[in-house]
Amino acid sequence: MSDPYDLKAHIRSVKDYPIAGVEFRDITSLLETPTAFKTACNAMTSMCRDFRPTTVVAIESRGFIFAGPMAHELSLPFVLARKPGKLPNPAFSRSFDLEYGSTALEVQKNTVIGSQDRVVIVDDLIATGGTAMGCAELLNENFGVPKENILVAALIDLPALKGSAAIDAAGYEARSIVVYD
Repeated sequence: MSDPYDLKAHIRSVKDYPIAGVEFRDITSLLETPTAFKTACNAMTSMCRDFRPTTVVAIESRGFIFAGPMAHELSLPFVLARKPGKLPNPAFSRSFDLEYGSTALEVQKNTVIGSQDRVVIVDDLIATGGTAMGCAELLNENFGVPKENILVAALIDLPALKGSAAIDAAGYEARSIVVYD
């Protein structure tokens, strides 16, 4: 397991949540420990700098936690990718499958993102990659962001579920801070 910032000690594993057979990675301990939270935000920001992003997109809801500080530190626009019906303006929508169901994400149509942008999509965890790829495909198809201009940045990666590999194979890029082997 890769954990260069010693953050794993602040991440709990909860078996059979939200359904039997799923091992949930609970980041609440990390969030409740100011030094660990600051380390995580700084590490995620540093991990993305060489990508030269122009926009940060956060996946609801735990992606919001890390994307806000990242966008602030990088002085970039902060765009929300939310569950259906949560945004006030007309939105593009993309449905996708999860390891335990299916859902959709939406981004407002009036969001200023285009083909020249370099977008970092932020979430807390990459499992099967469904959420991140759904968001990336939404940006690629509806805003014209080229695949090579989209980076998925997560605190945690679970490579056994093959999400990062699927993201990379689809033409996007995935990076994370804590990797559970």
